[in-house]
Amino acid sequence: MAKITIKATENGPCLVDVDGKTVAALCRCGASNNKPHCDGSHQKIGFKAKASEIEV
Repeated sequence: MAKITIKATENGPCLVDVDGKTVAALCRCGASNNKPHCDGSHQKIGFKAKASEIEV
């Protein structure tokens, strides 16, 4: 079974890792024009959030 981890980066997107390889960066600031994927808009709007991590 694959090891899946979701890492919420500090002030940035959620990174979805499958077996240690990042397969997606998901928006969590709500400003991306490419939802649900991150397009870097969090940097432009000054998004602030703590980092966290969960294993699925």
